[in-house]
Amino acid sequence: MLADAARSVLIVDDDERFAATLAQALARRGWQTHVAHTVAAALAAAAAVEPAAAVVDLRLGDEDGLALVEPLRARHPVVLTGYASIATAVKAIKLGADDYLAKPVTANAVADVLARGAAAGRGAETAPPTERMSPRRLEWEHIQRVLAEHDGNVSATARTLRMHRRTLQRKLAKRPIQS
Repeated sequence: MLADAARSVLIVDDDERFAATLAQALARRGWQTHVAHTVAAALAAAAAVEPAAAVVDLRLGDEDGLALVEPLRARHPVVLTGYASIATAVKAIKLGADDYLAKPVTANAVADVLARGAAAGRGAETAPPTERMSPRRLEWEHIQRVLAEHDGNVSATARTLRMHRRTLQRKLAKRPIQS
């Protein structure tokens, strides 16, 4: 069993219900939880309670959860997102995230990642998936990479992909394609 200080986690998610549910589930697993819903509140909470780990949503309303990764780097940040792509995963890891999980995610999966990271003193390396991606998923990943290269500019991305802007917007409005 890890020491109490090593079992504290800051949960940062703008979805209050999800954050509360995850906090409750992690508390049942022995974690001391703290919840924040904005970047400013997360930074204040991290300074006040000094958690051992942080679980950060990629999108916090109008704010970017990746802005928290570097300031929380010593807190073993784990990034969660409902819009997973290789481009955002690479960006999160380069900024210092220890792990990257796609929503929907179970509390068990988050607890396992946190426990591995706490036991190792740093986030555990996540093995690349062994199954091949479907062509639709590969297309989604390519679109996300090009979109990231153009800083989220849909028109520039559409021009680069030689795709009509409205077609691209429809593809982006859909949830990520599963493998």
